[in-house]
Amino acid sequence: MTEHRIVSVELGARSYDVVVGDGALEASGHRIAALCPNGRAIVVADEAALAHHGQTLRRTLEAAGLKLELISLAGGEAAKSWDSVRSLTDRLLELGMERGESLIAFGGGTIGDLAGFAAAITKRGTGFIQIPTTLLAQVDSSVGGKTGINTSAGKNLVGAFHQPGLVIADTSLLTSLPVRELRAGYAEILKAGLIGDARFFARLEAAGTHGLSGTGLVDAIADAVAFKARIVAEDEREGGQRALLNLGHTFGHAFEAEATRGAIVHGEAVAVGMVLAFDYSVRLGQCSKKDADHARKAIAAAGLPTTPAQLGGGPYDAEALVARMASDKKNTGGAITLILARAIGETYIAPHADRSDLTEFLKEELKRQ
Repeated sequence: MTEHRIVSVELGARSYDVVVGDGALEASGHRIAALCPNGRAIVVADEAALAHHGQTLRRTLEAAGLKLELISLAGGEAAKSWDSVRSLTDRLLELGMERGESLIAFGGGTIGDLAGFAAAITKRGTGFIQIPTTLLAQVDSSVGGKTGINTSAGKNLVGAFHQPGLVIADTSLLTSLPVRELRAGYAEILKAGLIGDARFFARLEAAGTHGLSGTGLVDAIADAVAFKARIVAEDEREGGQRALLNLGHTFGHAFEAEATRGAIVHGEAVAVGMVLAFDYSVRLGQCSKKDADHARKAIAAAGLPTTPAQLGGGPYDAEALVARMASDKKNTGGAITLILARAIGETYIAPHADRSDLTEFLKEELKRQ
């Protein structure tokens, strides 16, 4: 068993720990019990995660003296809907959930987003614990307090900032993931280095495929979470620098919205989005082609797509993609805001993107193989 690393998200009275490592769940039963004062654990769980790791969850809760109240749901983006929120909150009220109790999310990012939003609005806010079972969720959505659901207008456009009281990133829960899902999660780890830590990015490159297992993975997760925690502590509600964490997401969300359902996964869209952000930065004269090519090479070496053609789920239309980008949450005054790069490890917020030029850029990129 690897040594567990504890990363603290410093938010004053709402600070919390992220426990990272092999076997972190079973080692954290006492932490969970401390946030479940009524002696029960109300868990919203992904059916697939339960099938693989339900015994570990039950064993942990039982050892902590907690009675399990289980709400099992099918995961995936379809779970993040108004119908799911209504059904979940109704169930929590039937259970008589109190503000002092914690709703536990056990599954990937979609379950965490849904459960977090339900916790934020049930009785105007209950406690919340994240036990992410995918690499993507462990390094990204489980930390920072963003919760929400999807609408016909796009991803995550309805939600709330609601911080968890505890996050448990147990790498043993990742053993059931297909390689594609691991790679998708690794995109978010690479993102941390590309945004603001060139040394971390270099360490990831040096680790190569070894970074997807063992202590290398534990360290990569913990370091990526620590990077995100520092930014969240400075800008919890994304009023400024936290927007940098969306590198690749404005492009990526547009592809996700336009793609055939189920054709691509979030990390793949973000990977392509990060390459596009660097390439567009080169187009604007803000970044060297050398750095953009370097970023592209590293993303490709991780087994991730780097062009829209490699994403699948198309065909894509530049005008439709830009229209999707126009509904992004970071936008102000009706203008598109992008996260762009000056170099690897140095990104910046670029408001008021030229929609015409952006459309022409995407037309060119859609032809790239």
